[in-house]
Amino acid sequence: MSSAVRSMSTPCGVPAMGAETLVLDASVGVKWFKDEPGSDEAIALIDRLGAGTVALVVPAVFPHEVLDVARRRYGASHARRVWASFDAAGLVVAGVDASLIDATLAVAERFGCTVYDAATPALAARLGCAFVSADRRAHGRMKRVRLIG
Repeated sequence: MSSAVRSMSTPCGVPAMGAETLVLDASVGVKWFKDEPGSDEAIALIDRLGAGTVALVVPAVFPHEVLDVARRRYGASHARRVWASFDAAGLVVAGVDASLIDATLAVAERFGCTVYDAATPALAARLGCAFVSADRRAHGRMKRVRLIG
């Protein structure tokens, strides 16, 4: 892994860039390579990352979810290019610890969603920031969500 995609051993490892921090759900990452409602908003987040006005943090499951969609739709070589773009963009991939797992399971139970869908809001709560999602069904009732698409 190059230094562009940073791995955090704890969510407190988010680089201090003086920028707004947002946690992204995989539903946003998919919009970077699929032209669908919300794609422009998702791409604008990457532009803001490049401009240094936002730090984008993703849960550890994010790359796996997004790359699986890329591989199934477009093939493994496309999925590798998507991973390279994540790497070049400078996304921060959050680490996992027991308390984050516990928080994720609590979110899943409270909202009746999958553990995958609970990972993003649990991480955002840990970091004290908003999260961005295009999944209204899973995240529409949650606090601190910014829905796109």
